[in-house]
Amino acid sequence: MTTPRAGCAVDAQGRITFELPSVHGHGLLLRLRPKKGMPEETLHVLDLKPADEGRGRAVLGADPVLAEGRWDVYLLDGSERTRLRPGPRDLRVLVDGHLRDRHAPLAVRVPYVTKDGFLAVRTWLRPAHAEVDRVDVTGGALTVSARLHGASLPAGAEVRLRLRRGEGTVRTLQPLVAEDGRSFSFTVADETLDIGIWDMFVRPAPGAPMIRLARLLDDVADRKNVFVYPGAPAGGIVVRPYYTVDNDLSLEVKQAG
Repeated sequence: MTTPRAGCAVDAQGRITFELPSVHGHGLLLRLRPKKGMPEETLHVLDLKPADEGRGRAVLGADPVLAEGRWDVYLLDGSERTRLRPGPRDLRVLVDGHLRDRHAPLAVRVPYVTKDGFLAVRTWLRPAHAEVDRVDVTGGALTVSARLHGASLPAGAEVRLRLRRGEGTVRTLQPLVAEDGRSFSFTVADETLDIGIWDMFVRPAPGAPMIRLARLLDDVADRKNVFVYPGAPAGGIVVRPYYTVDNDLSLEVKQAG
């Protein structure tokens, strides 16, 4: 049996319309992929309805907001479910998504093709978000510019680098905040950073929750192996920015040479 395919298109309101060549089955199932060794717990079912030229159509509206993670897409036919292959994907409205202001909480959805060739939807759900704009590596300095969504940056804002598995080791940097109170930049040129992985946050005000720096607002579901940056040598170390599997921005610090 040929594995069915579904095309999809995203509109400016965040709706995703799935289309199949025919109305085969009664619905689509979105399954939040569980962590390894854990049972599946979160499912969302969409009605499959007739569309033009005999096609089948299902719509994932802007609500409900999906939990953060990876959602695999299946065709439901009675008690059977079949994982769908991708058809054409129209993601044009996502390309310049970083140019539009977003409100809290930030909910992002990006349809994509898995490594084994199936259709899935990558989602993020965050109370507020710092969208990375540019990452510049020049000489021994690393400069990052970003824009805050769902919050603003009054006096007292700070960028924090937190050493992963570092027992609370934190470095604090003062960002340069633009007149709009939301865009900011900062430079890392510290030869004394400990070896390891440093995760990057902005704290809008003293005592406020920290907001992770990431690049989420476009059509790239998995950025880690697509956007690869060189390292910045600083004394006896090399600092290299990179995107994690969740598209968050982190720093890898290694010994030079």
